[in-house]
Amino acid sequence: MDIKVKENTELKNLLKLANLVSSGGEAKYAILEGEVTLNGEVTNVIRKKLKNGDIVEFNGEILKVVTDGN
Repeated sequence: MDIKVKENTELKNLLKLANLVSSGGEAKYAILEGEVTLNGEVTNVIRKKLKNGDIVEFNGEILKVVTDGN
C-alpha cells in the first residue's frame, strides 16, 4: 500500500502514521528487534530518513513511501 508522508519522515514515525504500532516506544522496539525491513534489508536505524519509493515491511504489511512533492 502506498503511504504519503512528508519528505524526510523518520522510519519510527512512518510506523505510527500507518497505524502499525500504537506508540513511538513500540516502533523503536520493533526496529531495534529487527522486525522491520527497509528495501528488503533489516534495519535498526530508528531515525532513518525515508525517501520517495522506499519499501518498508513490518508485521506482514508492505508500505511504499510516497513523499509530498513527488
